[in-house]
Amino acid sequence: MVRKLYARWMFAWETRLTTRDTNRIVRPVEWGFDWLEDFARPRGLMPVEGTDLNPAAAEDALLAISDAALRDRDSFYGYSRPTDFRLEERHPLLFPTNVRPETLRRDAALRAAAEDGRAEKAQFLRFTSPIRTPYPENDLVNARWYPAPPDKQVGKPKQAIIVMPQWNADAFSHNALCALFNRFGISALRLSKPYHDIRRPLELERSDYAVSSNLGRTIAACRQAVVDIRCCLDWLEEQGYEQFGVLGTSLGSCYAFIAAAMDPRLQVCAFNHASMAFGDVVWTGQSTRHIRAALEPVMTQDQLRQIWATISPVSFMDRFAATTPRKALVVHATYDLTFLAGYSCGVLDNFRRYGVDFESRVLPCGHYTTGETPYKFIDGWFLGSFVYRAFKGLASSGSRPVAAREHELAAR
Repeated sequence: MVRKLYARWMFAWETRLTTRDTNRIVRPVEWGFDWLEDFARPRGLMPVEGTDLNPAAAEDALLAISDAALRDRDSFYGYSRPTDFRLEERHPLLFPTNVRPETLRRDAALRAAAEDGRAEKAQFLRFTSPIRTPYPENDLVNARWYPAPPDKQVGKPKQAIIVMPQWNADAFSHNALCALFNRFGISALRLSKPYHDIRRPLELERSDYAVSSNLGRTIAACRQAVVDIRCCLDWLEEQGYEQFGVLGTSLGSCYAFIAAAMDPRLQVCAFNHASMAFGDVVWTGQSTRHIRAALEPVMTQDQLRQIWATISPVSFMDRFAATTPRKALVVHATYDLTFLAGYSCGVLDNFRRYGVDFESRVLPCGHYTTGETPYKFIDGWFLGSFVYRAFKGLASSGSRPVAAREHELAAR
């Protein structure tokens, strides 16, 4: 009886949180071939210009591109190392994605503090993403830099973690985690995902272009995010760092998983809310109802799952498991209405099947309530304690991933 009452209360709370923002937009369905042209055209997979494709033909064409990307994952997620890495200093701003009064007040206060010099400046890694889009602001990668104090790094390899917050995160989300990792002697790069905070085009209130009913653009956003993570590793290596991890939440978890599957340098991996298939999450998730509303007249859940297979963790399980040693954490929530628990349990089942060295932690809340008291502290303990133990074990072993040689050869 108590469990049922708790579940009812939690689902109601979760629903209130996912419906409080009024600026979600139902956008028209677009196939988005132009976003994948650099990969598709050399392979003869682009539809003939001027051809008016019916939905069935368009779906077949996009499926062919997705299948080709999965067959040649190294090319699709490959890149040329950037040559314009640089650190810049500026006042941190919020870049909110909602129009709630309390958020707008905080944004205004931060801007005022920056203008009159009351705010401290922070360091940000900037470079041009190897994956280009029509939006210059999006293509200039942004990662807030949290270097660990030198005295915390004595007597061990230099260690760093890349942190990717959730979809529509503002620029302050997960900054507290980065500060926590610094206390462990672990430096952190808090990476802004494509179309997020300072990378968000001026035409947007939310980070809609990262996940939307433009199918090709959604694939391209994931591709860009994965490549940006790998470029951050390149910069960290240039700074003398030797051991690396990644932490992703929600959408950031998907990006982090694929990056880790493609790059063996990532040996410590924390996935905060994880799922198997990108399309399933969008179709069934409470926070993506507006995207499903656009897609449902055109396709089914099964069709969407196939189209977005190339950005789904399930398609990379074999590659992820091939790198050892590697430690992974999967956190999921019992009452999650955005990443349904069954899909998260599928990740755990696949990890067991592939022999991945992982830990599982379960939150007694939902997706959005993870950010509320007391659950945010429980989640922070799960993530922080895992990252501390995993990096400590990595330092004591001095190990390098067995697949590292493959990366070194590919980078030449």
